[in-house]
Amino acid sequence: MSFRMDPRAKLYLLLLANLMLFFHVGTGAEAAATALFLLLFFLSGRVRSGIRLSILYFGLLAIDLYVVPRAGEGLLLNLLSLVSVGIRMMLPCIITGAYAFSTTTMGELTSALRKMHVPESVIIPCAVVVRFFPTVSEDYRHIRNAMALRGIAEGKAALLLHPMQSLEYILMPLLMNGNNVAQDLSVAALTKGIGLPGSHTCMTELHLTVWNFVYPVLCTLPLLWKGVMLP
Repeated sequence: MSFRMDPRAKLYLLLLANLMLFFHVGTGAEAAATALFLLLFFLSGRVRSGIRLSILYFGLLAIDLYVVPRAGEGLLLNLLSLVSVGIRMMLPCIITGAYAFSTTTMGELTSALRKMHVPESVIIPCAVVVRFFPTVSEDYRHIRNAMALRGIAEGKAALLLHPMQSLEYILMPLLMNGNNVAQDLSVAALTKGIGLPGSHTCMTELHLTVWNFVYPVLCTLPLLWKGVMLP
């Protein structure tokens, strides 16, 4: 049985990750909080995503703590350290965002935002955004399959090995199709009556359990223990 977290708790974790980046918390506090963020993938049954993100984050952390200090100084090492630290500091935001987007349906998000008394002018764009990225991802897979069928820029490293072909055959169609996707999703949401005035009902029932309070507190404790403003 997979663990289901309330969307309101996910929004808090996303806010917490952004505050970590904004206040530049200590490395120990960041690693402990990120480990708790990554644990959510395993609890929700998304083991492969959790393993990939864990390898990426802790690999970059190992580079910053062990590889770069023992390798001496140099332009390439300084550049490697700069890139690895920058990516590592943004990863908590990416991890919590990926977890929230991949485990939250549009019905759950809409119901949670209405329980939080968020204006409809904010709920409608949020509902469109939640549906936008999966739709664009599906279009990307269709484009890659069509390119592979024609023998153009095959392989997972095609974006790096064939940048001009990728720009012509992948990025340009995605950009042109993105506007149409956003318009179609907006029309679909409005057709379902999401923009009508008055009170709305929802088939998704959300209930805040004790775990939805305990786990965000656990994620906050490393920051309070180390001190939010410590470098």
